[in-house]
Amino acid sequence: MTEPFAAVDVIRTKRDGTALTDEQIDWVVDAYTRGVVADEQMSALAMAILLNGMGSHEIARWTDAMIATGTVMDFSALSRPTADKHSTGGVGDKITLPLAPLVAACGAAVPQLSGRGLGHTGGTLDKLESIPGWRASLSTAQMLRQLDEVGAVICATGDDLAPADRKLYALRDVTGTVESIPLIASSIMSKKIAEGTSALVLDVKVGSGAFMKDVTSAQRLAETMVDLGTAAGVTTVALLTDMSTPLGRSAGNALEVAESVEVLAGGGPPDVVDLTLALAREMLAAAGLDSVDPADRLADGSAMDAWRRMVAAQGGDPDASLPQAMESDEVLAAADGVLVGLDALSVGVAAWRLGAGRSRKEDPVSPGAGVVLHAKPGARVRAGEPLLTLYADDAGRFAGAREALTGAVTIAPADSRPPDAPLVIDRVAR
Repeated sequence: MTEPFAAVDVIRTKRDGTALTDEQIDWVVDAYTRGVVADEQMSALAMAILLNGMGSHEIARWTDAMIATGTVMDFSALSRPTADKHSTGGVGDKITLPLAPLVAACGAAVPQLSGRGLGHTGGTLDKLESIPGWRASLSTAQMLRQLDEVGAVICATGDDLAPADRKLYALRDVTGTVESIPLIASSIMSKKIAEGTSALVLDVKVGSGAFMKDVTSAQRLAETMVDLGTAAGVTTVALLTDMSTPLGRSAGNALEVAESVEVLAGGGPPDVVDLTLALAREMLAAAGLDSVDPADRLADGSAMDAWRRMVAAQGGDPDASLPQAMESDEVLAAADGVLVGLDALSVGVAAWRLGAGRSRKEDPVSPGAGVVLHAKPGARVRAGEPLLTLYADDAGRFAGAREALTGAVTIAPADSRPPDAPLVIDRVAR
């Protein structure tokens, strides 16, 4: 077959700061997926996109081209409206676990296709796999049946959903082009649009433990993704949320499952509860179910019932004991005062070094490893009291985790208070 373009000409177009045509975009995404465009050529194009950007029409066309390389799921036969949520990733971000069954208990169907962790950000599937028997892989038929019967499913993305993105994502990770907002937005939204949900809420994290370190970049990303979703006919809303401090009081797979169950039981850390409810209300409003208050479903136990059915439907035992790490170590407060800072990135890297995360996609994780926080910013602390407990299966990992925490803790005099940092910073909608 004669190809209509040469990859080098497409690269030169973007290298020189010119917008790619629809035909160039359609071809290069398809040709890369087919193996006609080589990795080194797509690497050069990704770098040109990183340096020169893309216009809104280019980003939309690129997203459509990635969707077109695979299949689009269809939930129209379900008796419930669908709503989904996507987080750009953070430390202690276990929100999907209580959120999906909570929104299901309010009458929506939640098809949550999730991934595994890489580096300091945890993966939803890794967390759930700490539950004995739970399985991440479902067929489309199994997924649809569970959505109809239970109302929520959290599972791995199938190979036929935007396969171009899977290939390009891996390439960006090793070529220094992850930070490109057009490529981030099209990566996330190609999968979410292909997933077929009718409503989508985006949780765009901002701060040291997030991919977007500042509000300006996070707003640009949120606006780009909301525009893509809206143009595709998906009711799309984004919340910018703080990730300067870890969410909740734990970072680690089984530790975060236990904390999620606390939330579903009507307890749990206030920030996890507040963000879960804020996202649930956005999802329900987008799905046309805003007459239901999700706080009532936490209080009456129906969200917990939905969690137990969801876990059991995927082979898990909701009553089983969760794995525990074999070793523990405490990080103590160095002085009396008020904790005014606890850096999210440092805690995330510490949890990763303890075995809760992976450096490569094929690496195993330790389900019981991680960090438990005994104080959050604003709390009074005393010298010698535990601030953090580190958990690992190998005590040799503690030194690296402690090194990651160097400078992570800021304690001020007792009359100090941390600056106000709202959990939800902004909302983006069209």
